[in-house]
Amino acid sequence: MEENELIVSPWPHIRSEVSVSKIMWSVVFALIPATFAGIYIFGYKALEVVLLCTSTALISEALALKVMGKDITIISDGSAVLTGLLLGLNLPPGSPWWISVTGSVVAIAIGKQVYGGLGFNPFNPALVARVFLLISFPVEMTRWELPHPILSGVDAVSGATPLGALQMGRLTGKGLGDAANLNLMDAFIGNIGGSIGEISAAALLLGAIYLLYKGYITWHIPVSMIAAVFIFSGIFWVIDPARYASPSFHILTGGLILGAFYMATDMVTSPITTKGQLMFGIGCGLLTIIIRMWGGYPEGVSFSILLMNALTPLIDKYVRPSHFGAKKDAAGTI
Repeated sequence: MEENELIVSPWPHIRSEVSVSKIMWSVVFALIPATFAGIYIFGYKALEVVLLCTSTALISEALALKVMGKDITIISDGSAVLTGLLLGLNLPPGSPWWISVTGSVVAIAIGKQVYGGLGFNPFNPALVARVFLLISFPVEMTRWELPHPILSGVDAVSGATPLGALQMGRLTGKGLGDAANLNLMDAFIGNIGGSIGEISAAALLLGAIYLLYKGYITWHIPVSMIAAVFIFSGIFWVIDPARYASPSFHILTGGLILGAFYMATDMVTSPITTKGQLMFGIGCGLLTIIIRMWGGYPEGVSFSILLMNALTPLIDKYVRPSHFGAKKDAAGTI
C-alpha cells in the first residue's frame, strides 16, 4: 500500500497573483485621469509639480535604501512613485519647486523609511508630507490658482477655493459667502480652484471604479467616510441652509473624494476587518466635517485621515474576530 506524504508548509496556503507591486502600479494607473485633468485645468506648472514630486520621491527612496543597506531595486515596486504622485496631486498648482522637493523628502524619509519602509509606516506618507508643508509653509500651501486650461492662453490668476470661500464667509459672518455661487457641475468636472488632483470628482471616481472592480480596494472606508460627511453636514444644512453648505458641496469640493478612495484606503495604515474599516471611515468623515465647519483650516481631510491612522492599531485590537472556539474576556482580549 502506498504511503501518502503530508506536506507541511508555512502559511498563507491560499496563493494569489496579486502582488504589492501590482497594486501600487494599479493605483498609479487609476490616478492618471485625475492627473491629466489637473494638468489640463492648471497648465504646465501642474505637470512640473507632479513630475518633481514623483522623481524626488524615487531618488529619496533609493538613497534611503542605500543608506540602510537594502536592495535599491525595491524602488520598482511602485510605492515611491505612488507616494510622490499623491503628494503632487495634493499640492497647489503654483507651488515653488522647493515645496515639491521638501515634501517628497519628508514623505519618504520621515513618513516611510524611518519606520522601516513599506508595510511598517503607521501614517500615510503623502499626507505626513502635506500636513508638514501646510503647517511649516502656510502661505505657499494656500496660494491657489483659478482654472486656466492649458490651451486657453490665459495666465494664472490667484483665487480662493470653494472651501476657502466658505471659511471666509464663516469668519466674516456672511454665511456661505462666495461659496453660495458655486456651480456643482463645475466642481464635478473640475472647473474650480484647489489642489492639482482634487478638483475633478469625475476623474477621481473613474479611477476609483477601476480599483473597486479589480478588488484592490473595498467600498467600506470610502463609502462610510463620504456617508458620514453627507449625513453630518446635511443635519446642519437642514437646520440653517444660509449658514451651512449643502452635503453635495462638501462631497464635491476639497480633497474628500481623493482622500476617501486613494489615501484612507491605504492597506498599511487602515484597519484590516470590515467592521474596523467602517469605523475608520466614519471617524475620518466626522473629523473632516468638524474641521471644515469649526476648525482653523478650511479643509480637514488630511488631518482626519492621519488622526484615524493613529487609531488603527486600537481599532484592530478591539474589533478583530475571535478564533474559532475562543472567547473574549471582559476587556475584549481573546
